Amino acid sequence: MKGRITMEKMQKKQGVFVVVLGIYALCFSFRIWEYFVLRTDQTVLGEAVVHKLLGIAVLFIAAKMMQFTLKEIGFSKERSLHNALKGLAFGVGTFFIAYAAEIIILLTQGKFDSLQIYVSAYAVDKNVGYQTAFVFFIICILGNIINVIMEDGVFRGLFIRILEERYSFIISAVLSSVLFAFWHGIGPIRNYFDGVSSMGGMIANVIMLVVTSGLVGFKFALLTEITGSAYMAMGDHFVNNSIVNLLHVVSDTGADELMIVRLSIAQSISCIIVLLCYLKEKLKNRNI
Repeated sequence: MKGRITMEKMQKKQGVFVVVLGIYALCFSFRIWEYFVLRTDQTVLGEAVVHKLLGIAVLFIAAKMMQFTLKEIGFSKERSLHNALKGLAFGVGTFFIAYAAEIIILLTQGKFDSLQIYVSAYAVDKNVGYQTAFVFFIICILGNIINVIMEDGVFRGLFIRILEERYSFIISAVLSSVLFAFWHGIGPIRNYFDGVSSMGGMIANVIMLVVTSGLVGFKFALLTEITGSAYMAMGDHFVNNSIVNLLHVVSDTGADELMIVRLSIAQSISCIIVLLCYLKEKLKNRNI
């Protein structure tokens, strides 16, 4: 394969992990620029999409330079719609259980008020903002589509494809997931420098986001490996990101106060299911 020949030459000069780190550093620099300078997510858009669009450009430019096909970086046309719909259904199913559990907890406390649909922005342990105009729903959906194309394309597609030139899939998935984990630590860091949170609060939130994002990223990597493309992971990822911005649990004392509980339940269930499916697939292939 042309891509393999190119990568073998690259390994001799730099090593595959250095190549991945270089691409990651470039994408992360765009992320820092948007979060600390542009602050697009703090505008009426409510979404940090500029660095994601630049990341998509980096993804396809890098893939072309390394002579990878779209299929090799996770964008296979085969069963793409089928896998995307499966990912959406999987995400909706796990969050249905999580929302139900959250409502039951609030009902036992006598605090549940209602479920409401409106657009908000995610802020670590809560949601902020309240928008009901149709345009904000479009912005939220488009922003999350851009997000999953960039993150799953780069972290589950390009990075794992490069790393597998030298490492096994599991090692490649772990390395990519570690990078994905630290990718999500920037929000609490900005909050600290903006005076919104204390040093202790920043550290606690960074640790929480790094650990949860790493585990979820590994789940997405397993989904990509099981299905042979990134589309099911993208569907699940889209639900994971968009539903917390759109569907809100309102209690007598506020909205989404148990959001961390909800997310923990949804991700625990989905991670366990995906891991079991992966192990089953590995065992099946071993017995063939």
